Amino acid sequence: MTTQRTLFNERLKKPGLIVAPGVYEMVSLRLADRMNFDALYMTGYGTVASLLGLPDAGLATYSDMVGRVTAMAGMAKTPLIADGDTGYGGLLNVRHTIRGYEAAGAVAIQLEDQEFPKKCGHTPGRRVIPMEDMVKKIEVAVASRTDPNFKIIARTDARTTLGLDEALRRGEAYARAGADILFIESPETELEMKRIGQTFPNHPLIANMVEKGRTPILPKAALEQLGFKIAIFPVTALLASVQAMTKVYDHFKDSGSSIDNPVELYDFADLSKLMGFEDVWEFEKRFVETK
Repeated sequence: MTTQRTLFNERLKKPGLIVAPGVYEMVSLRLADRMNFDALYMTGYGTVASLLGLPDAGLATYSDMVGRVTAMAGMAKTPLIADGDTGYGGLLNVRHTIRGYEAAGAVAIQLEDQEFPKKCGHTPGRRVIPMEDMVKKIEVAVASRTDPNFKIIARTDARTTLGLDEALRRGEAYARAGADILFIESPETELEMKRIGQTFPNHPLIANMVEKGRTPILPKAALEQLGFKIAIFPVTALLASVQAMTKVYDHFKDSGSSIDNPVELYDFADLSKLMGFEDVWEFEKRFVETK
């Protein structure tokens, strides 16, 4: 994990956008991990959906999420950025969360300034805590980590309810408090994104690319030009998966068979390789007795 954090820290200093696709369970993690991305993003929305079958609305606990971080970071060779919601409580909870996510192997944790229970970004009705309270959380987070390469991402959801000026004011305060990376959630136009980049020219910025969300989906070159350092795509793969599964299940319902299935399928042999069956077979050849 130390090596991954060092690599991620060095990558942050180099030019060019870091593309971090969303992963939400272990199959998506295994698949994305072999594709040589600079980082992966453990999406809270997708992780809560796949683990609990529930909305990302403050229903998942610290224990639920740190377990997923441990499993994903423990398997991945790629640096894993992990969603830490609001820190799961007060300042003592934030300290516990930072220590837990760091020990689990994440390279960065995302903390947001929403009221508890939080809601998924790009959804309505998000309310934020006082800026001073979030500043304290960030100060606690910075003081609680043992590895300086474990990055603290400060996210503000103030844009949607309080406007961009307040979101930028909070971003400046969070940077002063020690946040390594800033995440101004849900800008609604390219002009607003440009203003974010101009306000923080020397601080790594995250762009949250959510299809049919509040923020425009922009090409890689445009995001770089606007000043963003990391682009996360939290639900793209999940949306594609659900769309494909819907078509498959509809076909089962209509025909009672997988013949003429409308979705091109991943090869079963390739899936077995992806999941590690080759290692199992090799182990059995070497060690398992046969009758």
